[in-house]
Amino acid sequence: MIHRLTLSDVLAEHARSRPLVTAVVDGETRLTYPELEARVARLAGALAGRGVGPGDRVLWLGRNAAAVLELLLAASRLGAVLCPANWRQSADELAFVLEDLAPTVVVWERSEAAAGLCGPGWIEAGAAYEEFLAGGPEVRDGAEHSPGATAEHGDDGSPVLALYTAAFGGRPSAALLSDAALIAHSAALLVVRQMEPGFTFLNSGPLYHVGTMMFCLATLQIGGTNVFMPAFDAEEVCRLVDAEKVTQAFLFGQMIDAVAAANAGGKYDLSSLRFVAHSPEWDAMITVDDSPWCRSKMGGYGQTEVGGMLTFLGLAPGGAGFAGRPSPLVQVRLLAPDGTEVAPGEVGEICARGKSIFSGYHDRPELNAARTAYGWHHTGDLGRREPDGTITFIGPKLRMIKSGNENIYPAEVERALKSHPAVRDAAVIGVPDERWTQAVKAVVVLEPGGPGASAEELVEHVRGRIAAYKRPRHVVFAEEIPKRGFTPDYDALDAAYGGGAYPGA
Repeated sequence: MIHRLTLSDVLAEHARSRPLVTAVVDGETRLTYPELEARVARLAGALAGRGVGPGDRVLWLGRNAAAVLELLLAASRLGAVLCPANWRQSADELAFVLEDLAPTVVVWERSEAAAGLCGPGWIEAGAAYEEFLAGGPEVRDGAEHSPGATAEHGDDGSPVLALYTAAFGGRPSAALLSDAALIAHSAALLVVRQMEPGFTFLNSGPLYHVGTMMFCLATLQIGGTNVFMPAFDAEEVCRLVDAEKVTQAFLFGQMIDAVAAANAGGKYDLSSLRFVAHSPEWDAMITVDDSPWCRSKMGGYGQTEVGGMLTFLGLAPGGAGFAGRPSPLVQVRLLAPDGTEVAPGEVGEICARGKSIFSGYHDRPELNAARTAYGWHHTGDLGRREPDGTITFIGPKLRMIKSGNENIYPAEVERALKSHPAVRDAAVIGVPDERWTQAVKAVVVLEPGGPGASAEELVEHVRGRIAAYKRPRHVVFAEEIPKRGFTPDYDALDAAYGGGAYPGA
């Protein structure tokens, strides 16, 4: 056991080595690392009293709170698994999660969707949770104390965190991440972000999203301060950054614009925020950070199954591939369908293995077998290795268009279309073609009030960026692209614009 290191162990070490550091801020609650350790010890005992042991699942149904981190650390101590689920889901979606995950304990915030599903023993966040935690006997760190610290359940692949993702079959799957994977990812992230003692992270994005969780855990690992807010609110972000001297927050695009607008009069001091440059107004409020992470506009390639980021643009300044280079704790290969590595410059599936890779999906044996073929995790996304060794992310490998004898991946054509300044969004489908079996059809959304572009102009634009056989033969214009999450809803596009004749269909 001397080589084992869990998230619970990290907390226990900080309680000794950082006794005066504030670990958590949540509303009026402020906890030092020893105080957080004491609460986690009691929470672990309370959960064990409810029957939670190695491999059992604990479900959180609620907004952001320090309780999420407490539950994760307690699960780590017991060898159990925490799943913070999307509290915005419908009753039907939540019912699926409950059946699929079969949690031993559910901690929840009251909501209309969850209220109809509430079962015996559910623990409501707030007073009931505090009462539950206070009644638990202490379970301290260390192999002699922790029921989760066994040879069977203490290996590097034992999961501690489940995040729902990857709705390949129309329903999501819970990606399982181990203590070891999360610690490895945190180690890589804190180097690229150049996190230092005193680092304070504002959990302003949802903790069921790996983008927020990965920074929360990296902050824990460096012994920094995690500040929690229930959900994003631009004015509250400003107040908390000022009050807590926040270093980093989960903010992107429109969120940044909203925060800048909320602080237009300069009411709050946001200078402690060391963040990526975004706009003149934003840059004047914050301290533009010069870490590799921020210089590269927080760039790279990632997904839940790799702990967050697989490659970092910050590790490849000036590189040809806009996804950068892999984390130093992983290997990346671009593989053909037969498992062989494609040559540099060719498109293949991004596959990986290493310390930060997940342990598979909960209760999905067939999917797990497919995703680990040839000894690699298959991301389901396409990429290309450039001559300088860097990686370019092409897009999701959702389907393939077969035109003549050529394979065409929609994501590659979409990326070429979206590089045109007049294009706001684009999606590509295959439509039946008597001569070629399929032809490429592009559905394009133009920038409102922009310069505009004709179908002919867009085809010519694409011709200079990808092989001629990949260019669209048909272009139609639309007001929006239907989406499933962040990716185009290709089934809806096929139905609306005559798609079909896909290989294997």
